[in-house]
Amino acid sequence: MLTRRENTAKASERPFNNLLRRLNDADFALIAPYLAQEEANPNDLLYSPGDNVETVHFPCGPSLASFMVANEDGRDVETILIGREGAVGGIVSQGYLPAYTRIMVKFAGPFVRLNVGKLEAAKTKSATLRNIFARYADCMLAQMFQSTACNAIHSIEQRTAKWIISAMERTDDNDVVPLTHEQLATLLGVGRSYTSRVIQTFKAEGILQTRRGSILVLNPDALRNRSCRCNEAVKGHFEEVLRGVYPDPEKGN
Repeated sequence: MLTRRENTAKASERPFNNLLRRLNDADFALIAPYLAQEEANPNDLLYSPGDNVETVHFPCGPSLASFMVANEDGRDVETILIGREGAVGGIVSQGYLPAYTRIMVKFAGPFVRLNVGKLEAAKTKSATLRNIFARYADCMLAQMFQSTACNAIHSIEQRTAKWIISAMERTDDNDVVPLTHEQLATLLGVGRSYTSRVIQTFKAEGILQTRRGSILVLNPDALRNRSCRCNEAVKGHFEEVLRGVYPDPEKGN
């Protein structure tokens, strides 16, 4: 369950969210009084399909949210992960619209929330604020396109390596990634047995180990070599459209 904190942010205090930190001081001041903090747990539900999108949620630090699309067989397949490079809910909408996917917290931690109406009011006052969020929406769309292509052409092994690396990048290259076999299977849209076989192969090659509820990456370079290049394509687009927003632990963001 999300734990709400009613204290709001000051214009001089930026949450550890790269999209919010990308705003200039004047634009951040327009929304700062309406930002509120919350603590989230794994699997906390932010939106279900059909819910009115009334709040924008900004993951902060190592927190992650995921978009999940329901299928006719009852399974949810995760499409993209969103970390401190962005936000979920009401990014470009000009009013309350229904959510299409289920949006859940993947990794626990701090989030900042903002009422969609307050964001839209701020956009009417600033062209640069509108531009930043429109550019982020373009980057999110690029992630979705790349995810669709990845699922169509890349092997389960490549996609497993990609998802683990993607999670590492958003948690400051921490070598302990809190993903279970079941969660990885959901990310990949395959049965748990397929994921387990890939994990066992990576373990035999000394690339990673498994712990209760998490994966320990022993050889990140070898894992990257086994991955497809979809993450790099997305990061390249972020750099073109919103330079400095995609997490880069080496640069301290």
